[in-house]
Amino acid sequence: MTLSLTEEEVPTPLGGLILVTDGEGALRAAEWADGRERLSRLLARQYATESYTLSARRVAAPVRKALASYFEGDTAALRDVKLSTGGTPFQRRVWDALRDIPAGETLSYGALGLRIGLAGHARAIGHANAANPINIVVPCHRLVGSAGHLTGYAGGIERKRWLLAHEGAAIRR
Repeated sequence: MTLSLTEEEVPTPLGGLILVTDGEGALRAAEWADGRERLSRLLARQYATESYTLSARRVAAPVRKALASYFEGDTAALRDVKLSTGGTPFQRRVWDALRDIPAGETLSYGALGLRIGLAGHARAIGHANAANPINIVVPCHRLVGSAGHLTGYAGGIERKRWLLAHEGAAIRR
């Protein structure tokens, strides 16, 4: 059976964001428009064992509305967005833990490891974070270096800085 996915590029204050949803309205991926190649790689990895089609159409209204609310200042609006991801059990564990970091807070990779019972696994958590297919909604931007400094973000450090400031997080320069 072929999985039918829908994609739509929506405008944000940080540029276009490509949203990918399934027929049930679950968000499967979200990536900045200038990262389309990364999106293709992530989808290929996520669905390596099944075929899928990707059609350009409007995505599920609740996803669009939640994202618009987030950018209008309701930083909790993304909490209830229905997700469906592939990934390994370890990756999904990390991604679920990312969703538990409240807007306005940051954690180091090591601190997230401690929180989920994986002390000493900061590097593996970093790899899982980098494989996150759902930008913003699975808030990988809330992870920072051990000293609180901003570290890599697929969308670029300036977007990460903007997102954290938008959420009210204290940011080390």
